[in-house]
Amino acid sequence: MLAARAVLVAIGVVGLAAGVLTLLDTQRTDQVVGVAVFLLLAILVHDAILSPVVFAAGLLLRKAGRRLPAGALVIVQAGVVVMAVMTLVVVPEIRARAIGNDNPTILIADYAPRLALMWVATGVATAVVAALYARTRRQKDRPSTSQH
Repeated sequence: MLAARAVLVAIGVVGLAAGVLTLLDTQRTDQVVGVAVFLLLAILVHDAILSPVVFAAGLLLRKAGRRLPAGALVIVQAGVVVMAVMTLVVVPEIRARAIGNDNPTILIADYAPRLALMWVATGVATAVVAALYARTRRQKDRPSTSQH
């Protein structure tokens, strides 16, 4: 197991180095700085927004967990993570579209309503799957009434 982990880490480091070298070789300095700023902001948004939201949702779900099976809580947490990540991906497009650009062929969609629809669809799907899981789990936990 340790050897496999070391091999995977080595592959990741080589891939990262190749990516950095390719970036430095093919892009202008201002573009490299833009990528660096983007990566730093992505880390900041993850640590300052996404992680605390998921953590708070986990705390709230654990309080509700006294009535729900652990599997249902995991399903809801996964739904929260999907919605948070989708929001982080789409918000820059919403902002860019609001600012506008010179090329009418990019950012042609109305991203805010689509993000809201994604939230609703993910919320409904998460609730349905969690409820089905909780119901089937409760049925399995009930004692059998058969005469066998």
